[in-house]
Parts: sequence; C-alpha cells; structure tokens
Amino acid sequence: MSIHISARPGEIAPLVLLSGDPLRAKFIASEFLSSPRLVSETRNCLFYTGIYQNKQISVGASGMGCPSIGIYSYELYTEYNVDTIIRIGTCGAYDPELQLFDLINVKEAVSESTFALYAWGIKESVISNQGDIFETINKVSAKKSWPLRCGAIHSSDVFYSNQEGFSPLAMQHNCLAVEMESFALFANAKHCGKKAACLLTVSDLIAAKQKISPEQREKALLPMVQLALETADYSLHE
Repeated sequence: MSIHISARPGEIAPLVLLSGDPLRAKFIASEFLSSPRLVSETRNCLFYTGIYQNKQISVGASGMGCPSIGIYSYELYTEYNVDTIIRIGTCGAYDPELQLFDLINVKEAVSESTFALYAWGIKESVISNQGDIFETINKVSAKKSWPLRCGAIHSSDVFYSNQEGFSPLAMQHNCLAVEMESFALFANAKHCGKKAACLLTVSDLIAAKQKISPEQREKALLPMVQLALETADYSLHE
C-alpha cells in the first residue's frame, strides 16, 4: 500500500491503463473487464483490476498534469511492481490535418516543464516513450487496420493562458497536439527502467475552435480504449 493508492500488494496487475478521469477508469472496468474489482479509491482516484482475454490488467486514474501523474505512475512502478503503463487521454490538435476523434500514438513528449529536471536530473525537454509498447501499439493498429497518427506531442503545464499562438518549443519539434501528462510519465518510466506509452484521442481542434461535447466523450474514446486493451493483450501474450 502506497501513500496515494490503497491497493494491497498483488492487487494491481503488471500492466495498467491510466486515464486522467476516474469515471473513465470506472467505465472501462465495468464495460470491458471481466470480474472487475475496485482495489483503491483513495482521494476518489479509482483503480480496478480485472480480466481481459484471460489476462489480468488494471485500469486507474492519474488526475491532471505532470505533478499528479508523476505521483501515481511512480507509486505504481515502485510500490506495485508495475512494468507497463499505457496512458489513455485526450488532446487538443495543433496540426491542422488532425480531425476530431483521430488517434495519436505518442512517439515523444515535448515540454517546458521542470518536472523531469527536478525529479530525476533529466535535462532534456524531449523524452521518448519507453520500452516496446509504442511499437506494439503500431503493430496492433496495423493488424486491425485502425487509423493511427504517430509523432511528438506537447505536454503543457498550463491549461489557461494569455499567451498568443502555440508554444514555440512545441512548434520547433512539430508537435501534433497538446496534453498535460505524458512528459512526466515518460520521465518516471525512464528513471525507473519501466515501459510507458501514450494513446490520445483528439477532443479539440484549437485553431478551428471545435471540440467534442461531454456527451460524445464516452463513445468517442472507445476506439482508443479498444486499441489499448488489444495492445495489452498482445503484449501479455508475447
């Protein structure tokens, strides 16, 4: 049992799907896992463990931003012997070719955040996905003929801002979209020698000022959830 996760030893699987929203984790567990068990509800950040395709996996929530996912992913890696975390989240599109509901497999996270520097002495502003899960996601999507974009994303510490235009750092690295968590997840995985990947659904077109409604989010995220689950199954059967 860690400080922020109250699951007992052995109650969290080696592979975890991590969403920002606790209610999304609850939905995934109830709709896709057999015999899901609520193993932690500390601070209402829910974690469930169940069976998918005869393999045990867990799904939980990370909250929003680098500090929050930094806490949860680190405790999962170090206190619960988790080997692999796949973040499943939403993002705002920078690339004008992206459309609402498009899926992105994150190759690397670009950020102005000081999280990696102050946590682990990692000075780079660009951190790649860790391990082989990124490539596994690509294999599964190709096998299923599911459309998928791959590339860099911007992990921002700021949601509201008076800054005009997109981040210069993000533009320098041709970031496809913006979210708030992957940089810290990849930094923790790199430090701990673990695996980490990130799948994102485009929920906002920033330049066009379009976004999906709250009612659309549940169904809109299903392709991403399905891809993450099939990736987990593929990975665990290798």
